[in-house]
Amino acid sequence: MSAIDTEVQTHPAGHTDSTPIVNDFSIVAATVNGSGSQTANNVLMRAIFNMGVPVSGKNLFPSNIQGLPTWYTIRVSKRGYTARRESTEILVAFNPRTADEDLAALPPGGVCLHPGDLKFGAPRSDVSFYPLPVRDLVKQSGADARLRDYIANMVYVGALAELLSIDMGEIKDALSRHFKGKPKPIDLNYGVVTAAAAWVRDHLPKTDPYRVAPMDRTSGMILVDGNTAAAFGALMGGMTVCAWYPITPSTSLVDALTELAPILRADTDTETTTYAIVQAEDELAAAGMIVGAGWAGARAMTATSGPGLSLMNEFVGLAYFAEAPCVIWDVQRMGPSTGLPTRVSQGDVLSAYYMGHGDTRHVVLFPGSMTECYEFGYQAFDLADRLQTPVLVLSDLDLGMNNWMSEPFTYPETPLDRGKVLTADELDQIKGWGRYKDLDGDGIAYRTLPGNPNPKAAYLARGTGHNEYAVYSERPGDWQRNMDRLARKHETARTLVPAPVVIERDDATIGIIAYGSTDPAIREACDVLHDRGISASYLRIRALPLETTLRTFLAKYERVYVVEMNQDGQMAQLVQLHAPEAAARVRSVRICDGMPLSAQFVVEQIQQIEA
Repeated sequence: MSAIDTEVQTHPAGHTDSTPIVNDFSIVAATVNGSGSQTANNVLMRAIFNMGVPVSGKNLFPSNIQGLPTWYTIRVSKRGYTARRESTEILVAFNPRTADEDLAALPPGGVCLHPGDLKFGAPRSDVSFYPLPVRDLVKQSGADARLRDYIANMVYVGALAELLSIDMGEIKDALSRHFKGKPKPIDLNYGVVTAAAAWVRDHLPKTDPYRVAPMDRTSGMILVDGNTAAAFGALMGGMTVCAWYPITPSTSLVDALTELAPILRADTDTETTTYAIVQAEDELAAAGMIVGAGWAGARAMTATSGPGLSLMNEFVGLAYFAEAPCVIWDVQRMGPSTGLPTRVSQGDVLSAYYMGHGDTRHVVLFPGSMTECYEFGYQAFDLADRLQTPVLVLSDLDLGMNNWMSEPFTYPETPLDRGKVLTADELDQIKGWGRYKDLDGDGIAYRTLPGNPNPKAAYLARGTGHNEYAVYSERPGDWQRNMDRLARKHETARTLVPAPVVIERDDATIGIIAYGSTDPAIREACDVLHDRGISASYLRIRALPLETTLRTFLAKYERVYVVEMNQDGQMAQLVQLHAPEAAARVRSVRICDGMPLSAQFVVEQIQQIEA
């Protein structure tokens, strides 16, 4: 008997279920951060996706480089649900430090894969155990000793492929994609996968009901994360300047820009680039760079998270009052202070909307899907140019750093909208032009760009008081006229920002309002509530300022629940301010635990109040 054979343990009795559970379960891989498990998890997820089965992945990782526990949950859902589930049926217990806690969280009838030499402090009799000879399989692979810890995770990939009937060809294709066709790492990792699958087939009878079967629900779709989608969108929107300072979870957005820009924004004829990506010394400097670049006519952006947004406050206030366009991607994380850098939140809504000093209100976009991360990537620039103002896009860690299914992105149908930019000839045709003069009644003045040869084009951009002609002024009348015009511009923005998405049910008795990455959980919750006799219509806010669609929606229902991931119900407050006549009908449903929203939480909260 080999060393591998001696590690076989007896499965608990009574776990064979004659009814298979197909394409409707979750897997959680509990591993150690920095151990290479991300490769294993992405390979599993892509292989299932390529089998035509809807799938989503949530990476819960610590804010350190290596050594602390990490969990990656893969949800397999034949109905196409992609929100986080609060329980998982299949556990990969590859972290001894958390193994007992992870095992205790399994529901009865669950499955646990673990290294054969791992001993649980509190074994369970209602779970199917699959012990795996990890060390022996890795040793037999012939891998260099330095790589063994990294390829050890491929053992659970092979075991799950065998136990769940995941197509081995898709596993190999996913490895090939990950390693970009390099034969040596592909062969090494796939060798461990096939060895583990063969060992499970020969030694471990299947005692659980879970399996994957091919479907045709992902044909033509892609897997992508929101930060990469945003980078694509920014480049489609003509981004020419990006200044930034690294901060989780936004860094990968600029990483994607750095990777994609040489491909999409280089002039191959002259072998020159048409963009600049600058790592600043801090977030304040980054904000100053993009405000200056936006004033000069560049399409300029930065990416940050809550703590960085705080540091940008002064320059964003300057851009609002001097009316310099720029785009800020805030990939939200948990606060206050530096908070939980690798956990999700929607806590920056109020700070982003009112960012600056005094009476400022900004245009804020809330993407809720990969398509919208991409589309808002270029639409934000159009809005910034047209309104001559900063535009903030509030994504979050769940959208930004996790992989999501998506329809392929399409090339923008409309040309870039640069707004009211005057050429030298146009400037001669306007009598009495002033940089901050409202000629059209929409609050948006005409501007010129540096380099315009017309002598009338020059003006001094100011963050201090000024009149319509950009001349310094502390006269009360000049100040009030400027503020009134900015307020008119904000009302114009109401008509230009993306309208809410509304899903009406004819028999609805309540309404639900949400935004951003909560969308998958809300859609699933609406289905569950309907099955339980509570019918809800759903409005997803996509931008601030709020507009008339919201008021119409609020007027239809006696109770409207605003669901969000922050402590104070920040969007609920804005909804009540926007529609005070409906304020008493608004109920705030919020959670602030750092986890992506689940449908179960929404259902339980609404059921409790409705009861």
